[in-house]
Amino acid sequence: MSEHIFDGKTLLITGGTGSFGNAVLDRFLKTDIGEIRIFSRDEKKQDDMRHEYQMKMPEASGKIKFYIGDVRNIDSLRDAMRGVDYIFHAAALKQVPSCEFFPMEAVRTNVEGTDNVLTAAIDAGVKRIVCLSTDKAAYPINAMGISKAMMEKVIRAKARNISGDKTTICCTRYGNVMCSRGSVIPLFVEQIRAGKPLTVTDPNMTRFLMNLEEAVDLVLFAFENAHPGDLFIQKADASTIEDLAKGVQKLFGDTGLKTIGTRHGEKLYETLMTREERLRATDMGHYYRVAADERDLNYDKYFIDGQVTTQSDESYTSHNTTQLDVDGVVAKLLTNNFIKEELVRENEQK
Repeated sequence: MSEHIFDGKTLLITGGTGSFGNAVLDRFLKTDIGEIRIFSRDEKKQDDMRHEYQMKMPEASGKIKFYIGDVRNIDSLRDAMRGVDYIFHAAALKQVPSCEFFPMEAVRTNVEGTDNVLTAAIDAGVKRIVCLSTDKAAYPINAMGISKAMMEKVIRAKARNISGDKTTICCTRYGNVMCSRGSVIPLFVEQIRAGKPLTVTDPNMTRFLMNLEEAVDLVLFAFENAHPGDLFIQKADASTIEDLAKGVQKLFGDTGLKTIGTRHGEKLYETLMTREERLRATDMGHYYRVAADERDLNYDKYFIDGQVTTQSDESYTSHNTTQLDVDGVVAKLLTNNFIKEELVRENEQK
């Protein structure tokens, strides 16, 4: 899509100091966007980001405005949303183990926080909101995934309840974003530099592999193509954790592997789209669009008239998507900016 649709507009990014927010800034500050508001609760990260963009994009850094607040506090959201045209909602608790130990914290941020964002946005007359979800929301088994699945339910319920309103709400769902904050690849690089074996939870565990740029592309595609309540999913490659680790070692050095067992709440593979969602999904080439379920609570009609549908044979998972071997993983890694920068750093130190 053309980013010119944002010319002169004001975009708010919740959780904007994270990896996704940085990727959006890198792309959008080169355009004629009017203003980008970064909403988050960590003043240190905001200050770091402010200085970083003053250094690397001094001519455009004035377009960035920072708002301290928490999605749990609807008043702080209302203050940040005056005059906002569009929202990318990325604020979330994302770490599986920490959400397992503190599930109510995941509920307060991922579920109640999302409801606050949508309520404040509708009240402020925001035109379009794209919410970011995760593959862990499909058939969830851990607290993080369950909270994100509930988040998606909140999004669709809000979208249905304001049908015909001037605010359009939609959702994107994607798998592991390579080299994002808290992800495994930077840890692998760190372990190799320390001369330690790479700690692998389960060699046969599979995960989707996406770049941050692809995550931004997915959000922009959703922004341009969404009907209220739509869910958008990108088709993505995957690999086993063992092949991912070996791919990193092929680039940075072989220090061996050490299997440590799965962590709290981890799945053997991830699901990006359930069987039930595949039933009503539209293949849009590089993406799937899952339309909102528009049935209401008038079940008499269902029991009298019936509704015949055919379930899809299988869900779309990191086990049955395109599997990258070690060389394929290396090729994918070499498209990632973090990896490119680390390889340059490696060469400079030699």
